[in-house]
Amino acid sequence: MSENLFQAAYYFDKVFRESKEYKSLQRLCNELNTDPEAKQILNQMNHLNSQLQQKQMMGQEIRQQEVEALQNMEAVAQQNEKIKRMMEADHQVNMLLLELNKIISKPLEELYEQLVGNAGSRFR
Repeated sequence: MSENLFQAAYYFDKVFRESKEYKSLQRLCNELNTDPEAKQILNQMNHLNSQLQQKQMMGQEIRQQEVEALQNMEAVAQQNEKIKRMMEADHQVNMLLLELNKIISKPLEELYEQLVGNAGSRFR
């Protein structure tokens, strides 16, 4: 039975790659990839963000100057039109994936609602 789920997942992979949201993000990523300055800004921002997330997960203190450094990098990134458009497209793809996840998760939500009632739903 789970074989059908995997077949559906591979089909979804194909359909997702053909979606306008994914194609737009792909095009913008390719554009950004050819711009060394934009790519460097994005890499620096992602590196700083990753460092802060890692510190947070390890329970380490995040200094104000680290937060400010990330905020400054984000402001610089927003000034770059290619990065800005790519981030907007990334947001659209993520919103699409959230909606799809709601659809996929609906049977579990219904199951748990039956078990513990609306107030105990693990998805709310």
